[in-house]
Amino acid sequence: MTSNREPSDASGSSRIDRRRALLGMGGLAASTLAGCLGGASSGSGSQSGDTLPTPVQGDPDADTTVTVFEDFACPHCQTYNLEVLPTIASRYIDPGKIRYEHYDFPVVNETSWRAASAARAVQKRAGAKQFFTYAKALYQNQSRLGPDTYASLANDMGLKGGAVRKAAENQTYRQTVEANKQTGRDRGVRATPTVFVGDKTVEATVDAISSAIESA
Repeated sequence: MTSNREPSDASGSSRIDRRRALLGMGGLAASTLAGCLGGASSGSGSQSGDTLPTPVQGDPDADTTVTVFEDFACPHCQTYNLEVLPTIASRYIDPGKIRYEHYDFPVVNETSWRAASAARAVQKRAGAKQFFTYAKALYQNQSRLGPDTYASLANDMGLKGGAVRKAAENQTYRQTVEANKQTGRDRGVRATPTVFVGDKTVEATVDAISSAIESA
């Protein structure tokens, strides 16, 4: 069977699986959480003239904001989304105790950028709630990210898979993704996932995030 996984760009950074150390630079606190580091090449692709808003869950007006910078091709982001986020959602997002924000921060390879554009195409067509549903599906299918997967997952949600596939291939929402990554750089982000509770970085674990939320 032919794999749908996209080849990584030879000029892009390879996936690095090691512990992050001393992320104090740029305002980041030290962390022992393993993460994906690097700088996926900017590549090419058409850019949408508009920049999509930040996808938000929970109470948009909550006093406490949790902000997460992610890469759909990063295995550590997959672990965070499938093993940590569900508990944070049940404790804090669903009851409306926090504002939860997603930012794209592609670092692994060109798949990182294309998957982000696919997810943003879903956001554009169906809103933030469906964006997060699609994002979870991307992580559940991380081993086979590629055009066919982007389309089939969108079809499963009742959306036009062909349009989502095209947005991924053309990187239609690259302007949005670029803006997200610059926001991360401005906040000192160097790896994914990086989690902020307010202005403080915390490890991407249930205990660390919960403790920071309760303290806030």
